[in-house]
Amino acid sequence: MEAGKVINLMCLLKKYPNGLRKKSALVSVSDSLGVYANKKLMDSIDLIIQYWTMGEISEEQSKGLLSAIKNGTGLVGCHGGIGDSFRNNTEYQYMVGGQWVTHPGGKINYSVQISDKEDPVTKGVSDFEIGNTEQYYMHIDPNVKVLAITTFSGENDNWIKGAVMPVVWKKYHDKGRVFYLSIGHNPEDFDHPAVWTMLTRGIDWASRSKYEKRELKLSPIYSPQ
Repeated sequence: MEAGKVINLMCLLKKYPNGLRKKSALVSVSDSLGVYANKKLMDSIDLIIQYWTMGEISEEQSKGLLSAIKNGTGLVGCHGGIGDSFRNNTEYQYMVGGQWVTHPGGKINYSVQISDKEDPVTKGVSDFEIGNTEQYYMHIDPNVKVLAITTFSGENDNWIKGAVMPVVWKKYHDKGRVFYLSIGHNPEDFDHPAVWTMLTRGIDWASRSKYEKRELKLSPIYSPQ
């Protein structure tokens, strides 16, 4: 695993698994995708927090991961940790609901707007600015439930001026809940109160796939009028 991946993963692990343990959760950490092929382990867990950018996943590992989510295990990730993990695996991208394409300008300052103010993940969170980090332009499943968005200024690529892109979404993949946040290039990104609030609430939401009734219905944005 590359150094950058380890830094961001350890940032999450330092801040949140202690919170999970306070809720009597058992937390296991792995630096290998091989755990996805461990059926006994995958059948026993409620939540996967993945931070693995690019790379390749074997057929056996992919099958184990996808099967676990379909059967009710939750999946959470941010930035390239799940949004740019296995570029050659379209079944994986189908599960996540989006795939990174580019980040115009590299590290920039941009704003995020809360588009769903009633969802428990975003309730009470205000629009905010975030600085010196990557603004993700992604290919998105139009059926995900979008919770927060960002608008591209066109300063770096003028042809996308005014383009609106989801930043936070949640969805189901069969029985499993999937939560994604595109912010997270720098460890410091998680120090922003709005970012941390949405991420930790998303973790809580996704961890309950097996214990709560399905709550989301598809809301296609391309439905006929």
